[in-house]
Amino acid sequence: MNTRQVIDESTGPCSLSAAFNNDSSCFSVGLNSGFCVFNANPCELKVSRDFNAGIGLVEMLGQSNYLAIVGGGRNPKFPQNKLVIWDDAKQKAAIILEFRTSVLGVRLSKSKIVVALLNSIHVFAFSTSPKKLSVYETSDNPLGLACLGRKLLAFPGRSPGQVQLIELETGNISIIPAHSSPLRAMTLSPDGELLATASEAGTLVRVFSTTNCTKLAELRRGVDHAVIFSLAFSPSNTLLAVTSDKSTLHIFDVPHPHLPHRSQSPAASTEESASQKWGILGRLPLLPRVFSDIYSSASAHFEIGNEAASGILYGMPTGTSMGRPVKGVIGWLDNQTLLVLGAGQDGRWEKFILRNGDDGRRYCMRDGWKRYLGG
Repeated sequence: MNTRQVIDESTGPCSLSAAFNNDSSCFSVGLNSGFCVFNANPCELKVSRDFNAGIGLVEMLGQSNYLAIVGGGRNPKFPQNKLVIWDDAKQKAAIILEFRTSVLGVRLSKSKIVVALLNSIHVFAFSTSPKKLSVYETSDNPLGLACLGRKLLAFPGRSPGQVQLIELETGNISIIPAHSSPLRAMTLSPDGELLATASEAGTLVRVFSTTNCTKLAELRRGVDHAVIFSLAFSPSNTLLAVTSDKSTLHIFDVPHPHLPHRSQSPAASTEESASQKWGILGRLPLLPRVFSDIYSSASAHFEIGNEAASGILYGMPTGTSMGRPVKGVIGWLDNQTLLVLGAGQDGRWEKFILRNGDDGRRYCMRDGWKRYLGG
């Protein structure tokens, strides 16, 4: 019997979702009462809209006045099967798209609107009267996973663990058998050359070349199960940040098909100690793979609070796992500075800095934090 008392949202603001824009210069927050937009660094309120009703998902189009919003919470502003492209300059809906099932994810570019439903991805031209360009079937995608780059679109395949990679100009489709269990997180590098994926197991993150779909690296987060919250490449395309329900932010060096391996790493002269946790054991051929996998070159603790494990439902499927608020959302400001966001009643903004130690290794240190909803 669940004896936990349900949070009374009327006691104060509650963030139902949090997401960065494409360059992490801003982040948007869906609230039980509307939505807000913040400048990312420093963390300062930029826009606040009170609808007296819930917004479960907000996706910004760069730094423009257009946002994609979906109703959420116990009192949704819109039905959850409707996607509203909101023109904040005119304070009204510019486009409304309606679907048969709930909208679980949205990605925007200047020319495309990508909508993730539970078992399909819908692509529209971004125009006053949006034209549907294509529809793709997927396996169950409750988190609304989809990545939209300048030239590529990536999303779960028809079988659990697969990725479909679409060339936007030609429509060519590639299938990547990334994992044997369903996908939990995925991201494209800023230059579109790399794809990183994690499954529900949460132990390994795999990195693929989008040019030929070959696997470039397996990065080991740990040996025990974890829920991966977020994956994000650095602006240089040479580092990958990973967060999980272990309340740990990991930083990995990643190979790039067009850049010298580890050319950006401060620990290139001590490669084994930085990437091979087990040292000489990693070179012995008969030991389990865990001894030879690539481990993070730096890590730090971030706050997820009690909400991530409390089982308290927020009455909205978008952006959450089992109705819980999203945590550990990563945004890179530059190649040495990261931000991590968490939604919920304890909505937090945290800033981390990568620094090189005197020992030649990389270290990740928290540089500041703030409850962005006040309090």
